[in-house]
Amino acid sequence: QLNTILDPELAVGLVDLGLIYDVLVAPVQKPEGERLHVHILMTLTTPGCPLAGMFDQMVKDGLADLPGIDPYQDITVELTFDPPWILDMMNPEARARLGL
Repeated sequence: QLNTILDPELAVGLVDLGLIYDVLVAPVQKPEGERLHVHILMTLTTPGCPLAGMFDQMVKDGLADLPGIDPYQDITVELTFDPPWILDMMNPEARARLGL
């Protein structure tokens, strides 16, 4: 599902770009009962990406159809730049599509 979310500048999926570092799904107890919480650790191609503020919303919107998950309550998107993203993190097909 994460790979259906496209980087707005490159039009390539976040997974194919190598921007997703980790996804952790864990049960949490809420007043209304047990729910799943999704924590996504990801990076951007550059720390100064002008679209950085959009990625949290893009990811949550892109995962809105997951059953039993409210993307605005049950998903946390954490940006990191450690390790910094490099071209080698892209899968070969994505590199070829972009002519790299």
